Amino acid sequence: MSKRWLLILVVLFSNPVFADSTFIGEDYSGVYACVGNDGHEGKYTGTVTLTLKPELSFSRYASYDFRLDVPEYGTYLGHAAANGRHVAMHFALTDPSTKDYGTGVAEMKKVKGHWRFHKFYFEPEYKGGNTGTEDCIQKG
Repeated sequence: MSKRWLLILVVLFSNPVFADSTFIGEDYSGVYACVGNDGHEGKYTGTVTLTLKPELSFSRYASYDFRLDVPEYGTYLGHAAANGRHVAMHFALTDPSTKDYGTGVAEMKKVKGHWRFHKFYFEPEYKGGNTGTEDCIQKG
């Protein structure tokens, strides 16, 4: 076998997309009831909806559409990326003038058949910078 073909095979099969394109991870899709504590706004409640994008998920890596609805504040749209039970979440309030957007990191746990997560988030521009936490439990 020529060095050129060997190089091509190594590149193709060392990339996880080509090596295993089947999603075998957990699916965290669902609606979650959340209680949060924001550094500027204080305590709040909200509803998170995660929707798996199977065409963009493989092995133990999962891609999601993300939505957070918070009464009296609005809707935050974004996306999430999971590596096993660790999930990064990006979100932004639909009114961009508020600069109310950020990134969170969460760990998923299954308790009594329902997923739950604890999330820490960082908002670099909201009111000069902000952090907060959320605890969310899957409904139904």
